[in-house]
Amino acid sequence: MRRGELALAERSPPPPSALAALVLNADFRPLSYFPLSLWPWQDAVKAVFLGRVSVVSEYDRVIHSPRHEVRLPSVIALKDYVPVARRPAFTRYNVFLRDQFRCQYCGNRFSSHDLTFDHVIPRSRGGLTGWSNVVAACAPCNMRKANRTPDEAAMPLIRAPLVPSSWQLQEYGRIFPPNHLHASWRDYLYWDSELEPA
Repeated sequence: MRRGELALAERSPPPPSALAALVLNADFRPLSYFPLSLWPWQDAVKAVFLGRVSVVSEYDRVIHSPRHEVRLPSVIALKDYVPVARRPAFTRYNVFLRDQFRCQYCGNRFSSHDLTFDHVIPRSRGGLTGWSNVVAACAPCNMRKANRTPDEAAMPLIRAPLVPSSWQLQEYGRIFPPNHLHASWRDYLYWDSELEPA
């Protein structure tokens, strides 16, 4: 590829498949922060035509059909409020989110790829797999603790594992934004950002 062709390729707009829409509840808060509530552009456009959502913001990208021209939505809001579950699902990511991506033994923060989860009371000794017995742990601490309790391993927990509320997980999710944030999403995510003086 010649230099001019490379420059043109770098400036070409992203394909529609890369342009997801941020989905807000009817109260203009994201349906979820982690994972961030995003819909593929096809689902967003379909929901707009069916009248299920309002378009809050749009990309500069336009798609065409034989009869219509539509700007792709970047932020949409549901017209009907969807209640948030009071008790969050017990998942690997939600455990990491509750523990703020910190190993509960050494206290260091890790990416989700570098974390495991540990049974505080080992399963082989009657420990259950649930919110009150599972914590985020890095691989070295998990191996060091092995099939022992924290007391036996002399590895006290930073914080006792508790069942979080959906509200707590939403608040934690605001602290850990995904790698890609479109500029039109930022006003609706409420992550800590410096405000410009008036």
